[in-house]
Amino acid sequence: MTSKPVPGTDGKKYVPFDERTGESSVVFFTRDLSEEGLKKIYDRVGGVLCGKIAVKLHTGEAEGPNIIPRPWVKELFESRLKDATIIETNTYYEGTRFTTEDHRKTLEINGWTFCPVDITDADGVATLPVKGGKWFEEMHIGKTMLNYDSLLVLTHFKGHVRGGFGGSNKNIGIGCADGRIGKAEIHTTPGAGMWSIGEEEFMERMSESTKATVDYFAPHICFINTMRNMSVSCDCEGPEAEPVVTPDIGILASLDILAVDNACVDLIYSLPEGGGKAMIERVESRHSLRQLSYMKELGMGNDRYTLIDIDHDDAVITAAEAVKGIKPGWEPDRYNTFWGRNKHR
Repeated sequence: MTSKPVPGTDGKKYVPFDERTGESSVVFFTRDLSEEGLKKIYDRVGGVLCGKIAVKLHTGEAEGPNIIPRPWVKELFESRLKDATIIETNTYYEGTRFTTEDHRKTLEINGWTFCPVDITDADGVATLPVKGGKWFEEMHIGKTMLNYDSLLVLTHFKGHVRGGFGGSNKNIGIGCADGRIGKAEIHTTPGAGMWSIGEEEFMERMSESTKATVDYFAPHICFINTMRNMSVSCDCEGPEAEPVVTPDIGILASLDILAVDNACVDLIYSLPEGGGKAMIERVESRHSLRQLSYMKELGMGNDRYTLIDIDHDDAVITAAEAVKGIKPGWEPDRYNTFWGRNKHR
């Protein structure tokens, strides 16, 4: 690891699919945004999970309107993951998940009461090596994450105020780092402001954190991204999230973290009639495409993929075909409101 790392400079550059090189991975796709759709796509990737299974998802700030619907996840646990545990960490910022005590209250408010939830940094931290990183040699994570044999990364794909977009990479790169040490290492230059690291350097630090967790669980790790209620704001903003203007798309899954996140970004860029405009602006203004190019540099996966439409006899489709016919603008689905309320409607 060099003494003075220099971040990349390509975080605003979107590389079209046909300009990418290298190997290809498989990404599964369904437009079925429902309990059944989630179960169907899980069945395509969940076979790699074994032993004691952890599920990393963003459980959200109190009363956040856009998180993955609890009934979907409950049904997945009851039908496919009977002995699994949701894992989370406390936040770096002060909010409704800053302390373990408040975090537990928020989990109850948000309805995550149907299975065990392990706040992995509640009683301390552990470290995992970062292989090939330039910013870190190790990353601090919640120590009880090491109690699990497999990891399902179940992600609400959306925007993010600093990361541009939050896919599987952000879900575990930030979400598995502990709330006091690991997240500070990613976000903060010592002696500077709390959020002093941004743009390409932040994307690289986050991706190195992700790599530590992916390497630890591999090959018993898989990734599901749900593309619904995609505010440009993260679920960490709770009810203060920006209104949703990007249309719902579907659910994607893969054994390759780079492929699944890149496919989601491709779908956003492919939305017809400017439907992806808000998300694209958020992605490029934060230089967040560096997440993708740096994951490729780190050997975390492939940015080329075969997109399999599980709704239509496993047809191979393009990103443009996946979003064909989706209208710009957005209509709330029946799970969008939080207990019937949403200040943006």
